[in-house]
Amino acid sequence: MDLATLIGSLGALGIIVLAIVLGGSASSFIDAPSVLIVVGGTLFANLIKFPLAQTLGAFRVAGKAFRYKSESPSELIALGVELATVARKDGVLGLESIEIRNEFLRRGVQMVVDGQKPELISHVLSREIALTIERNEQGVAIFRGIGDTAPAMGMIGTLVGLVQMMSNMSDPKAIGPAMAIALLTTLYGAVIANAVAVPIAEKLASRNAEERRNRSLILETVEAIQTGMNPRVVESILSAYLPDNKRAAA
Repeated sequence: MDLATLIGSLGALGIIVLAIVLGGSASSFIDAPSVLIVVGGTLFANLIKFPLAQTLGAFRVAGKAFRYKSESPSELIALGVELATVARKDGVLGLESIEIRNEFLRRGVQMVVDGQKPELISHVLSREIALTIERNEQGVAIFRGIGDTAPAMGMIGTLVGLVQMMSNMSDPKAIGPAMAIALLTTLYGAVIANAVAVPIAEKLASRNAEERRNRSLILETVEAIQTGMNPRVVESILSAYLPDNKRAAA
């Protein structure tokens, strides 16, 4: 569980709810037609932009914002040096005795152990990296689309409410409550966009960058192991994935 995402989400929504409760009656901030316009309108508008399968898949990808835990480059480099050391000492068959938790690295090492050609291994792993990044980017695009559409739907709901209010001006006392209900759709749209959709999209983009970096590191590790590269040279090459301060420490 990513505590930063969890704390940020609960904190942002919690502060909004607390402000509503402290400011007066919370029931005045609940309006079914406003929810229908903003939530329903946003979802259906995004179905126009993106296919249904991609839209449903985006919500599965969104789980990475809360549950995904990426390995640090330093951990992967240490593991890569260990694997290179074993391969240089005992041959690639010696790698079968090492437990590798990272699925992508394990698949690459297994292909090396099976004696696959370097060109094939590089092609297969590179294609998997590209397809994974593409799926992640689709999820980012969909949540950014929700962040763009929700405020617009909120404005549409407000305009609908204002038109209904202006068409019935016979009772001046009803103007205030009607105006408040009309403005609720703008509030709903702003909350969905800025407290939910856009933060999730940016967190997914950050996760995507981490995954691209780690998988590229793993690809170089597998290629180095297959060529029988000296472990010290492997460590020197892979250290490029570390920040300058950590690189110097390593």
